Amino acid sequence: MRDSESPTERVDDAGAELLARRAASFGAAAAAYAEHRPDYPADAIRWALRPLGEAGHPEVLDLGAGTGKLTEGLLALAARVTAVEPDEGMRAEFARRFRETPIFPGTAESVPLPDHSMHAVVVGQAFHWFDPVRAFPEIARVLRPGGVVAAFWNTTDDSVEWVRQLGRISRSNASLPAMTPDVLPVHPLFAHFEHITFPHVQRRTAESLVATIGTHSHTLVIGDEERAELLVRLTEFLRSRPETATGEFDVPLRTWVIRAVLA
Repeated sequence: MRDSESPTERVDDAGAELLARRAASFGAAAAAYAEHRPDYPADAIRWALRPLGEAGHPEVLDLGAGTGKLTEGLLALAARVTAVEPDEGMRAEFARRFRETPIFPGTAESVPLPDHSMHAVVVGQAFHWFDPVRAFPEIARVLRPGGVVAAFWNTTDDSVEWVRQLGRISRSNASLPAMTPDVLPVHPLFAHFEHITFPHVQRRTAESLVATIGTHSHTLVIGDEERAELLVRLTEFLRSRPETATGEFDVPLRTWVIRAVLA
């Protein structure tokens, strides 16, 4: 089962309208998103920021910050975080959770921050929503010389048989065809992008894993009847599997990270 907001989905022109609806679907589910989406491994965040060297307390922009899943990990590593998020509902949930961290309305294509103000720009589970032609120059503009851009995606590890089966039955009418995340971005403003994958887990029950899937955009934009049927189907499957039938269990994840340094 892949997280539906991952670099594993391919869209063409016919899917552009659907993609736009999916991108705008999260605000109404902001509280559930904050409760149920997984965090990011500290080692993955450290790897993303490693080109900064011993920057002390780096100034980091969490771009498309959502409810602050990545901000939480950055703050734990003593980064000074500024957040930018376009959705009002997500910003409100972020502000409720991180009262001391500034968050501003804005997008990757129009970042409301001064030139050369950030050591790093990081993106959690949102880079695929950006228009790269417009976003890369904006990211470069706010970075200091030698600054880093990094993007993170949590995806479920479908090498595990029950996870793979769950993925097959969790697709909806708003799901998009999959691709493998083997093409890295290229932009003249940034040096070569590199990537790495970190193992990760999220502790769940059958009910809370279904709630997590319920925060994926492909389940948020479908009709109420289809959504209810999908969530019941997922719950019945999880209750039928010995690995997930009772109590808590670990959902195996892979955290995929790309990074590049300002050229």
